[in-house]
Amino acid sequence: AQALSADLGMVNLCCAPNAQEPAFAMWRAQAGGVQLTTQSPGDLGQRMSAAFARRLEQGDHALMIGTDAPALNAPMLQRAAAALRSADVVLVPALDGGYALIGLRRSQPALFADMPWSTSGLLHATRARLRDMGLCHTELPPVADIDEPADLQHLPSGWLV
Repeated sequence: AQALSADLGMVNLCCAPNAQEPAFAMWRAQAGGVQLTTQSPGDLGQRMSAAFARRLEQGDHALMIGTDAPALNAPMLQRAAAALRSADVVLVPALDGGYALIGLRRSQPALFADMPWSTSGLLHATRARLRDMGLCHTELPPVADIDEPADLQHLPSGWLV
């Protein structure tokens, strides 16, 4: 919903195990604005790289967000898209050492290969890889993501019933 509100173009929901899963029925029924695709096989990096490659065939930049970072609201997504006007990559760090958003202007498969996914070292490894690849990047303020019960404190008020 926040991605649609940002009004940055087509929103692609990468679904697992597949786009026909009943959990995604609400988005399939939505009139326009959301495209559902099945995630590619492989580890998280391979799936992310494939999603970027598909999207960047159709446009000049793409943002990828996790669904577990409620602070990624429409204004934050708009700031991230604007950052790609002057950077190759934009990141929104997660407080746990990963990132909650990554945006690219070009497909960068090497950025996603052999990374320490789901660890506190991901952001550090990503920064190092960006340096090694000679890519200019911008970081926006960090946000919390919701991975464990203790993280529920970061949910916006009114989300818990």
